[in-house]
Amino acid sequence: MSSSASGNSTALFTDHYELTMLASALRDGTADRDCVFEVFARRLPSGRRYGVVAGTQRVLDALAEFRFTDAELAQLDSTAVVDSATLDWLANYRFTGDIDGYPEGELYFPGSPLLTVRGTFAEGVVLETVVLSILNHDSAIASAAARMSGAANGRPIIEMGGRRTHEHAAVAAARAAYLAGFATTSNLEAGRRHGIPTRGTVAHAFMLLHDSEEAAFRSQIDKMGTDTTLLVDTYDITKGIDTAVRVAGPELGAIRIDSGDVGVLARQAREQLDRLGAKDTRIVVSGDLDEHAIAALRAEPVDAYGVGTAVVTGSGAPTAGMVYKLVEVDGRPVAKRSEHKASRGGRKAALRRHKPTGTALEEVVYPCSAPPEAGETDRQLQIPLVRAGQPVADLPTLEDARQRLRRGLVSLPWEGLKLSSGEAAVPTTFL
Repeated sequence: MSSSASGNSTALFTDHYELTMLASALRDGTADRDCVFEVFARRLPSGRRYGVVAGTQRVLDALAEFRFTDAELAQLDSTAVVDSATLDWLANYRFTGDIDGYPEGELYFPGSPLLTVRGTFAEGVVLETVVLSILNHDSAIASAAARMSGAANGRPIIEMGGRRTHEHAAVAAARAAYLAGFATTSNLEAGRRHGIPTRGTVAHAFMLLHDSEEAAFRSQIDKMGTDTTLLVDTYDITKGIDTAVRVAGPELGAIRIDSGDVGVLARQAREQLDRLGAKDTRIVVSGDLDEHAIAALRAEPVDAYGVGTAVVTGSGAPTAGMVYKLVEVDGRPVAKRSEHKASRGGRKAALRRHKPTGTALEEVVYPCSAPPEAGETDRQLQIPLVRAGQPVADLPTLEDARQRLRRGLVSLPWEGLKLSSGEAAVPTTFL
């Protein structure tokens, strides 16, 4: 068995049946067949016109830690999940195959081959659960966050949903939201791990701690300076704004409204701030906002948004619905033929066709054995991610992903950016 031990192993972030399939394949001699697995979504979540790829780098990080140390092997042995021969095989597990995929920040549509895993059946099948759990979560968050960023129309959004989801999911969600255009996060671990700018001031508990609203404001300004954000809705918003400007002066950085009809309140607050001479004081609103609420506030004098629950839960679509399917065995296309869950066999890649103006026209998914002739405005979508088990050099960064998504959204037809239900922004053609 493995002599090492690591608390970082991702090997048991998998489903029981992955290892029973492995054990059976090792016994019958099919485990070493060359296989191709493909990740794709059969459809977009209801009401969505595009998806955003996120989590690819986290998949590669998880792959690097996919090792069966003594601790993992002991767990499998004590619970009799697999036999001793399979345990011996797992003790030496290393993925040695190749992976290609859409880079983070790329748009995707139904049938897009988002990740292609090539290797033996044994090496590839055990990765299914961890790959899907990361891509489904992160892509769902990024897709929702992109809609919110678009609705904000350039106004910054802070991600503040860490208290509304699992503590580890909160860090991944903050990363995905930042990828999709959010400006900052309240999550300090996301800041440490991913280099995301963090922001935060006070909650209502701080206001209630003090004997008066004025005392709380003075305490905050003494520590943070006047270019801070004062929470003005603990008691009476109108009085709160008066007190905030009196304490901080007209150079007050911002106020935050976290409850009520924030559109109406923002309008009233703007008029009041202007009357008090605080014409440069910004207005931040929060409180159960989603992309539809943000869009409804577009005409209001709001300078920034705080979004929590909606973004970390995918705003009604908490999973991207991606699947991980075996599509090729020893060079032979294979596919599920179920009436309700049919798939297309064979290793595939994709390109996106555009008008000369840059507007996306079509997602073309084609067999790698017969690639179409690419035109001047066509763009290949998959990139190399792993070769012989090792990540390729100079993979795109998180900032690269942010820029890629911005370019991708600009390329969509105008109707593809609508928040209303409708067809995918770009049709998928299968060759």
